Amino acid sequence: MNTNILLESGTNELELLEFQVGDSNFGINISKVVEIMINQEVTPVPNSPDEVEGVFIPRDKLISVIDLHKVVNTPHTKTGKEIFIICEFNRMHVAFHVSKVKGIQRISWSDISDPPSVANGNGTDAVGLATGVAKVNDRIIIIMDFEKIVSTLNKDAGLDVNGLDKLSRPSATVGNKHIVVADDSKFLNKMITDSLSSIGFHNIISFSNGQDAWDYVESFRDKGDNINSHIACVISDIEMPKMDGHRLTKLIKDDKILRKIPVLLFSSLINEQMIAKGKSVGADGQFSKPQIKELISYLTQILS
Repeated sequence: MNTNILLESGTNELELLEFQVGDSNFGINISKVVEIMINQEVTPVPNSPDEVEGVFIPRDKLISVIDLHKVVNTPHTKTGKEIFIICEFNRMHVAFHVSKVKGIQRISWSDISDPPSVANGNGTDAVGLATGVAKVNDRIIIIMDFEKIVSTLNKDAGLDVNGLDKLSRPSATVGNKHIVVADDSKFLNKMITDSLSSIGFHNIISFSNGQDAWDYVESFRDKGDNINSHIACVISDIEMPKMDGHRLTKLIKDDKILRKIPVLLFSSLINEQMIAKGKSVGADGQFSKPQIKELISYLTQILS
């Protein structure tokens, strides 16, 4: 899909594809979108969850279709004019069946707020699946946790923790070093911190957005040359409310004291373009979800 996606790095902006499911407005980062098409005939898959409508094969690629109407418990009448949004993230392709697409909104991550605490439930309704809320032209747009949706329906789509217990465990000194994690998905944030804890890292603090992570890191600036004994590494997602991972990385690396802190980007959006952006803002490493073993191996290496 050709878009005017920003080529600059660290601007803290994104292009958001706005769409409707029923009468509600939702959004997805255009960087995840491969193609938009009128809904196609799909083949049901036996014993699949109700939310999985089936599979279809556009251009010789088998793609699963998730009906977002069922995910958010919104009744709808099929008109034949509904839309499939085909996405690529976490090294997989998936199509989301929505009512209609409204357009592309260019906004700042600072205009996206954390969902209210009541929205962080464990259900599969729209509110419980929100990672952020944006107000655009007097409309409320809910940013959905698409990784959680897919992982809930397909456990293999979550972080790949198979073989994690076979990794070399860090020494006691390395395991006690202070690590900062920033990821807006409550689901993946916990999986990352749990994975780090299971391998032997015990001093971890996590945040749900880049702004809070930056405020925390910045508070240690007065430690000077001793900064790494207070913050040994920052692990950050790219997509986050208030401040994205590229902007967070740039702020850290532009600071003469904080730049000594290694920053590792861990995102479902890692591709050639995103790798170039990450390098331009000074990221010390970039890893694609769900490959957390590679991230932890590299983390252990650089901290040792």
